[in-house]
Amino acid sequence: MYKAPNKGVTDSRLDHAFFVLGGAAAVWLAFLLVGESFHLGWGQLWFSFVFWAFLAYLLLPRLHRILTTIYVPGYFIGRARTSDGLLGDPVNVALMGTEPQIQAIMRAAGWTIADDVTFASSRRIISSSILRQSYTQAPVSPLYLFDRQQDFAYQQEVDSNPGKRHHVRFWRCPEGWMLPGGHKVDWLAAGTYDRSVGFSLFTLQITHKIEQNTDVERDHIVRTVAEAEPAVTVRVIKDFSTGYHSRNGGGDSISTDGDLPIIDARRVPVPVDQPASQTDSRDRRPAPTMTGAFLVVVRALAALALAVTLLTSGGDITSEDANLDPQSTTAAIVTIAAIVLVFGFGEVFLAWRIFLGSNGARVIAMGLSSISIVVQAIDASTGTTNLTLEAGLSGLATDILVLLALSSQRARIYAKRQRVPAVPPSVVRRVAS
Repeated sequence: MYKAPNKGVTDSRLDHAFFVLGGAAAVWLAFLLVGESFHLGWGQLWFSFVFWAFLAYLLLPRLHRILTTIYVPGYFIGRARTSDGLLGDPVNVALMGTEPQIQAIMRAAGWTIADDVTFASSRRIISSSILRQSYTQAPVSPLYLFDRQQDFAYQQEVDSNPGKRHHVRFWRCPEGWMLPGGHKVDWLAAGTYDRSVGFSLFTLQITHKIEQNTDVERDHIVRTVAEAEPAVTVRVIKDFSTGYHSRNGGGDSISTDGDLPIIDARRVPVPVDQPASQTDSRDRRPAPTMTGAFLVVVRALAALALAVTLLTSGGDITSEDANLDPQSTTAAIVTIAAIVLVFGFGEVFLAWRIFLGSNGARVIAMGLSSISIVVQAIDASTGTTNLTLEAGLSGLATDILVLLALSSQRARIYAKRQRVPAVPPSVVRRVAS
């Protein structure tokens, strides 16, 4: 269960500084990669693929996130947002009822809950799309409402083709929150129909392309639920949002008449022993956190390898300068190796703490990466070093990727989450009655 942290703490200046520095460093790395391409030649397909992946999944999303923070309003406007801050799918369904009741009516209507986005599920949906294999629990990309990812999502696969599907994301409304006009609802949802797989217009990422008329999917959701569960009632807020024609976060055209159906599931019976725990996306470890922890481990392994190299070669080093004492030189090398070794083990511990969700470890890792990036930028600007694929660029890229991953919104929210004790089921039932 999740308790939202203080907004002033969440939006700390330090986090903003790391976020902006990550974006600036990503731009610098893009220029370095372009410069290297002239030496390697664009004929090397692998390098072109690496540059596209960096541009589509790191650089452009970070630039969009920085810019949308400035010009996209922070209040509810009937649209979800992508993790890049772009306006996403329209919010076109509202619901009343507990989570078990919402889950029950969706299952009864023939919908399947979607898997969380993990490395395993991402790998499976890629292979399923390429091989045209069925994947009824395929994950949906994260969209944000109330500054958090959807709590869960349901879908219906079409013709056993993962490229086509009905799907709807659900967000629990904050306690005491009301829709514009004073309407009280427990959940908001955004349903769209995936018609194919293609490239995002704004980020060049591979994504699902949705059907333009989102009202068709909205009505499909309401119809399947109402037909499957007699206890459900539906009322509609006419012209809740002005009908508009726009685009979602993937660049797909969308249109709607602006009506908002409210599905009331409060009379739907659920088993007495139904678990009362609530699903909250902020309690799930996000991919950026795991990626950041992995990259810190990579950085630690590089340090440990350097330390081992120094220790194993320290006794064989002889100085060509007669003024240097070989014995003192060896002692100095061993000392440096010991320091690097301690640093490497410290990074391993830091990675473990990041994986567990420690905000302090996250900030320390970003600080170390930032210092390394700034030092290398100064050296490059003064001509002290020349960053190439053979020397230095891989280490710089690792530091930048660590900063991008751990300064992301998903990693920040997860690290700053505050857990509160779950309410026992008996207490929930007593209060409800």
